[in-house]
Amino acid sequence: MRLKCWLLFLVSSLIISSVSAKTIKVGIILPLTGSLAKFGEIEKKSFVMAVEEINAKGGVKGQKIELIIEDTTGKPDVGRSAIEKLITQDKVPVIGGGYSSSVTWATIAVAQQNRVPFLVNTGSADKITEQNWRYIFRLNPPVSEYPGAFASFLGTIAKDVKSVAILHENSLFGQKGSKKFAKQAKKLGLKVVLNEGYEAGAIDFKPVLVKVKSLKPDAIYMISYIMDASLLIRQSKELNINPKLFVGGAAGFTLPEFKKNAKSAAEYVYSATLWTPSVPYPGAKEYYDKFYARYNAPTEYHGAEAYAAMYVLADAIKRAKKIAPEEIRDALAKTDMMTAFGPVKFISYDKKTQQNKLPTFLVQWLDGKLETVWPKAVATKKYYYPTPKWSKR
Repeated sequence: MRLKCWLLFLVSSLIISSVSAKTIKVGIILPLTGSLAKFGEIEKKSFVMAVEEINAKGGVKGQKIELIIEDTTGKPDVGRSAIEKLITQDKVPVIGGGYSSSVTWATIAVAQQNRVPFLVNTGSADKITEQNWRYIFRLNPPVSEYPGAFASFLGTIAKDVKSVAILHENSLFGQKGSKKFAKQAKKLGLKVVLNEGYEAGAIDFKPVLVKVKSLKPDAIYMISYIMDASLLIRQSKELNINPKLFVGGAAGFTLPEFKKNAKSAAEYVYSATLWTPSVPYPGAKEYYDKFYARYNAPTEYHGAEAYAAMYVLADAIKRAKKIAPEEIRDALAKTDMMTAFGPVKFISYDKKTQQNKLPTFLVQWLDGKLETVWPKAVATKKYYYPTPKWSKR
């Protein structure tokens, strides 16, 4: 009887071991609750969609990929706990995700310390890839490069813009982004009449907007997440502030919820973006169409980042000599591939290491839709400039 029980135990153990061996764990950290949940949701859906596609084609090295997704709630301390769990308890050999620069900054230090590769796909503060950290890679451009297409638009189309007011949330993303854009604006010959931060989640931006109105800037550049972005535009309308253009520094200005929350005030608002369905990358439009068909909702650059990142991670795991952190890290360093988000190759430039370099684009809300307007080569609709005054709409 004892022998029979022991044999049953052994067989059961072997079955459990073989089942677990058929999955490759990949850790993902995203904000799934809290004020940044909309961003986390669109990225989670894209990660899941990519994994299902990869697994349907046989997975990697004959094994299925298993995503272990942890919620950061958009808070650095929670993010640290989440990544520590992934590394110490779940024993993941590689990590992806990383939304919000403040949270990403807190988590990459843990990955570096534990020598586990982390492919950041959204956290954008420049310093994330300026530490010369061996285990940190970034798919998306840094925030200092977000206004690239906007700068081109100013130099080509909006040449009459001579002054700009910058509003930004007091986060790592907002502070670093505004500082970098202020330098770029001065290089373009623009007078920065105001560069002011605000506390995220405020319910009244009118005091700072009254200040903006008194300065009469030609352009207003805002670095904000979704709820703040919507409220800033709505209250600009209420105060009858009429610059030649309102421009968002990506983030909250490209999500479908921006139009839903800002309502008619969203019309004609521009935004920097890192991706649109019209970019000339193989699979870009297909990703958009598949996402829409599956979730009955549009996607944008945050989702494309996550979708592409999953394919990059799968490619690195496939090329790694074995499924272990150091080997996957070495494979990531040699990445050279095309994705729906664009080409991916981690290089060093300026102060950055293991940073992917990509162009940026300019979009505008027109007739209730987010249209690509610059550069012309990828435009889906012609830009509307200058922005009509509120009284003339």
